Amino acid sequence: MSLWLQILFYGLGIGVSVAVLISLFKTKKPIRSFLGSSAQGICALAAVNVAGAFTGVSLGLNFISGFFCVALGIPGVVSLLVIKTLMNI
Repeated sequence: MSLWLQILFYGLGIGVSVAVLISLFKTKKPIRSFLGSSAQGICALAAVNVAGAFTGVSLGLNFISGFFCVALGIPGVVSLLVIKTLMNI
């Protein structure tokens, strides 16, 4: 992978992370929001893998994908899908 593509992916990852953190702390209860977002991310990952039988697109569950799904929620799952589609992995 070329250097500019790595910089682009790291920049997008940091941007998504900051946006999620800002939205969590704008609410009155950031812990409850984080737990809800984490649950939604895990459910979205499961839904992608179940739908993968029909669409051919699935995400493997490992430490990195699990971390993104728990820490970022649904934006993390969407980011993983976009990266997988762009990289053709």
